[in-house]
Amino acid sequence: MRAHLDRYLRRLADARGASPHTLRAYSRDLDEFAAFLDERRIETFEAVTPRTLRAFLARLEERQLAKSSVQRKLSSLRSFFRHLVHEGHVESNPVLGLRRRRGSRHLPAVLSEDEIGALLGAPDTTEPLGRRDRAILELMYSAGTRAAETVGLDTGDLDLVRGVARVLGKGRKERLAALGSHAIRAVQAYLEDPDRAAPNAQARGALFLNARGGRLTTRSLERIVDKHVLGAGIRRHATPHTLRHSFATHLLDRGADLRSVQELLGHAHLVTTQIYTHVSMERLRKIYEKAHPRAS
Repeated sequence: MRAHLDRYLRRLADARGASPHTLRAYSRDLDEFAAFLDERRIETFEAVTPRTLRAFLARLEERQLAKSSVQRKLSSLRSFFRHLVHEGHVESNPVLGLRRRRGSRHLPAVLSEDEIGALLGAPDTTEPLGRRDRAILELMYSAGTRAAETVGLDTGDLDLVRGVARVLGKGRKERLAALGSHAIRAVQAYLEDPDRAAPNAQARGALFLNARGGRLTTRSLERIVDKHVLGAGIRRHATPHTLRHSFATHLLDRGADLRSVQELLGHAHLVTTQIYTHVSMERLRKIYEKAHPRAS
């Protein structure tokens, strides 16, 4: 069974371009299932039945895991057994006999336009790192990039004349992201900054550098956002992904169509983008209830 698991994880990494985070999650889920089979003395994946899987899900629910965590583990198993069927190691996918369990849907956190303005104005641009941070925040809000996409950008990915950036997204899919005038000016000022750190050998070509000339990491990006959220006086939690959520929601609030936002976000499926229509409707509902004389 270990050989099957390792081969599947290699396929995810090589053929599908899964991120290290995704690979770790799949590996944990599948290792946990393999340990459950070992405990039940089930020695091959061919012996797994829908009844086996229902017992595994019951075990997970006994631990009072979040519905989203249980659903993710079920998705990991569904994909793994689909791989085994494709490779001819099992005749049918036992996960297909299970009903999908709908988890509770959480609306993404979004900053208001005023809060975004305060956040973008928080870095001290009299300092080199402040100028870098302003460029990072402006680019993320302008282009809606994920944290990994942002730190993965190279200077050669930018076309500041046309106002676009080539972004490598999930599954190694490329897309063109739009850059607004504020982002273009901030990035241009950062690139032309004589005090900008020189890249080290490993970070040659990287756009955003730390003080030692290395490429920024996603963890460093989280710390940068934390620092400036605090400096802007924003009293709620915000992450790099909050800027992406805010980017999409503000576009829809100002009249952008859902298909265009899907393209800008790099979502493969429209249903993924539709969560932002719920955010916008929730905000409209609050405005309605506050303003309409017979709303309550």
